[in-house]
Amino acid sequence: MQFGVFSVGDVTPDPLTHRAPTEHERIQAMVRIALKAEEVGLDVFATGEHHNPPFVPSSPTTLLGYIAARTRRLVLSTATTLVTTNDPVKIAEDYAMLQHLAEGRMDLMLGRGNTGPVYPWFGKDIRQGIDLALENYALLHRLWREDVVDWEGRFRTPLQSFTATPRPLDGIPPFVWHGSIRSREIAEQAAYYGDGFFANNIFWPKEHFQRLIRIYRLRFAHYGHGDPDQAVVGLGGQVFMRPNSQDAVREFRPYFDNAPVYGHGPSLEEFMAETPLTVGSPQQVIDRTLAFREYFGDYQRQLFLMDHAGLPLASVLEQLDILGEEVVPVLRAEFAAGRPDRVPDAPTHASLLARAAEEPDPT
Repeated sequence: MQFGVFSVGDVTPDPLTHRAPTEHERIQAMVRIALKAEEVGLDVFATGEHHNPPFVPSSPTTLLGYIAARTRRLVLSTATTLVTTNDPVKIAEDYAMLQHLAEGRMDLMLGRGNTGPVYPWFGKDIRQGIDLALENYALLHRLWREDVVDWEGRFRTPLQSFTATPRPLDGIPPFVWHGSIRSREIAEQAAYYGDGFFANNIFWPKEHFQRLIRIYRLRFAHYGHGDPDQAVVGLGGQVFMRPNSQDAVREFRPYFDNAPVYGHGPSLEEFMAETPLTVGSPQQVIDRTLAFREYFGDYQRQLFLMDHAGLPLASVLEQLDILGEEVVPVLRAEFAAGRPDRVPDAPTHASLLARAAEEPDPT
């Protein structure tokens, strides 16, 4: 089981001081958070991809490449790589380069993003979003597995005898998670290729994501990749902790109430009741997170959103200390207890390389 954090990189004013960090400060804060994640024993740091204010991470591979040079163990990933508006050729080459620089300590999550105007900014039509996601990944999948590709599709110019460079490290393509909060087609896509499915269940009730994950697991088995419980699932979450739950609620409330995404809507209490947001003590976070297995089955990756809504960096680093020292060790032990041996771990470069070595040579 992997535990980590993901950042959307928002530049949001602190509602208590009314000061927003500069873009430079926010970018440097994301680096500090990644380094802290490794320091406290987390497994994964992931960044979003956005091309509009108030967000700063427009170039995930640049950020993750820099972090790779300053870490030794942390798996680096994306919380969204925009497969709809990025050229799949560029994705193939950028992330293969990152894979080499990180010595294999990376994977990526493909998604369509949450900003409609990004489509025309990059010359695409949002009404073709699903079709773009499906076709672009079909090409990306081939570019990492075939040395020479001929291609013709609907959404980009044809390729003739094209080789993406560099080739994947050790001939092993980066592992791909397909992220979705609403689309059955993306769950189907993940199942078809035998890739991971990441349900970023931070905004909607669990019943919605239970349906998506169930579809993915059943279709994963349908395509012959294993039994439903062997499918590779990741989940999102949001937490804010203090030793006393009342203190956590009191401190976090102004940030929740003024957050650009969910502020001025449902109350904090309503949001906690309907979504995985947990504001309280470390034990409450442990109990709530352990319940995810009851809803979704055994899964492989749990990422928490912690640095958003204007929270000052000092508070986020304190949260990471609590997460690493008091929460994750308990979650690791509890999730491992009773986990069937047949349920796989999250794929890593090392495990994928070992699996490839065991497969018979097709020649």
